[in-house]
Amino acid sequence: MCGIVGISGFLPVNQAIYDALTVLQHRGQDAAGICTIDQLNCFRLRKANGLVSDVFEARHMQRLQGTMGIGHVRYPTAGSSSASEAQPFYVNSPYGITLAHNGNLTNAHELRTQLFEQGRRHINTTSDSEVLLNVLAQELDRFQDYPLTADSIFTAIERMHRQLRGAYAVVAMLIGHGMIAFRDPNGIRPLVLGKRELPDGRTEYMVASESVALDTLGFEFIRDVVAGEAVYITVKGELFTRQCADAPKNNPCLFEYVYFARPDSFIDKISVYNARIGMGTKLGEKIAREWSDLDIDVVIPIPETSTDVALEIARILDKPYRQGFVKNRYVGRTFIMPGQQLRRNAVRRKLNANRAEFRDKNVLLVDDSIVRGTTSEQIIEMAREAGAKRVYLASAAPEIRFPNVYGIDMPSVNELIAHGREVDEICQLIKADALIFQDLNDLIDAVKQENPEISEFECSVFNGVYVTKDVDQAYLDYLQSLRKDDVKAVARQNEVEGLELHNEG
Repeated sequence: MCGIVGISGFLPVNQAIYDALTVLQHRGQDAAGICTIDQLNCFRLRKANGLVSDVFEARHMQRLQGTMGIGHVRYPTAGSSSASEAQPFYVNSPYGITLAHNGNLTNAHELRTQLFEQGRRHINTTSDSEVLLNVLAQELDRFQDYPLTADSIFTAIERMHRQLRGAYAVVAMLIGHGMIAFRDPNGIRPLVLGKRELPDGRTEYMVASESVALDTLGFEFIRDVVAGEAVYITVKGELFTRQCADAPKNNPCLFEYVYFARPDSFIDKISVYNARIGMGTKLGEKIAREWSDLDIDVVIPIPETSTDVALEIARILDKPYRQGFVKNRYVGRTFIMPGQQLRRNAVRRKLNANRAEFRDKNVLLVDDSIVRGTTSEQIIEMAREAGAKRVYLASAAPEIRFPNVYGIDMPSVNELIAHGREVDEICQLIKADALIFQDLNDLIDAVKQENPEISEFECSVFNGVYVTKDVDQAYLDYLQSLRKDDVKAVARQNEVEGLELHNEG
């Protein structure tokens, strides 16, 4: 999962993009990058591994000159987490293009082969985002007129949509032309458009992964970029939009509302906060209806995404809502956690149980979802150590049984605790006294209540149905092999770093 932002304006954009990326930091903490176009029509680029505040120092910001720019925060899903994979990416022809991408292409391997054998283009990283950039460059290169018209740019994107499969929200800049943004024909990954009126009457435009980035910078939310649509903003500030997909259908990712997006964002006309309140309503009603025998003394969220859900559950059950866990906001990042023991230690470092809220009580813990189950087991153990008599766990999401292929870094299917298991077995594994999952239909109803126009969400992690209809077992096996290769690469790197440290000692 990644976050993208682009601003086309008339004032310097370096600080604005930096501020937007800090707001989108929850979407990726592995790497960050900003690229601007200066007065000489040259790209100014800074990208590296780390948080936004770590990547950009004052000297970097001073060099990022220009009134148009794009930014990216990265959480690795396809490819490695090396600095060479950080975005934005750049290609010099035609004219010079830089691009940032959120999502994942499911046919990146075939496209990479075609680009090399037919387009004579070399992809230098393992990132599907660099593949996407080169497909865009290849399609734009078909037009020989300069400058390219909006019609030519939209035609290139139409041709791209016919080649690309998977999920992608993209922002790019083309030297001498302007900023381009587009969303995949299924609308899986989010993208919003905003504007800001300057005192002199000129209009600046902004695109971002979430509306909260617009709010922070004082941009007015115009609308979501719809599935399959492209946006082109010229260097003169002219705005053009066009539907570029043959048969677009809006299938936003359901997990955005469960976990990824900030609660103060709106995605596809849906308030993330209200969606989570709805999840709490549905789950609270299920507990009251089907689990009335549970003697619940207190409802406690597992920070932080589940707090709104837990508050609504407590209201429906007429039980006290308490903050039983204190989160350490200053704990250092654990960059590589290859083993279960290290992951368990990380939970202890980030959360501490408030014994006053657990002692001699039957507690209902509420989490947004359960993936591996190791964190859930550890938190339940912490609650018991803090004095809880019984520990029940409710999940705002259904069982996660299938891998995600559209840009969410899910464990391999064998690591998913719900894969091939029934709820009772999962409950025993995490050592809970009761385990309640949200029903998928209830989750969908909770999210779509503000936008009933959405007929289908992308919810493959719950039901194994992939909306792009191109994912089979062979592809899932291929992804599994890539994950194993990444694990081996990390292990080799750890060995090298260990030897270097040993030699220095």
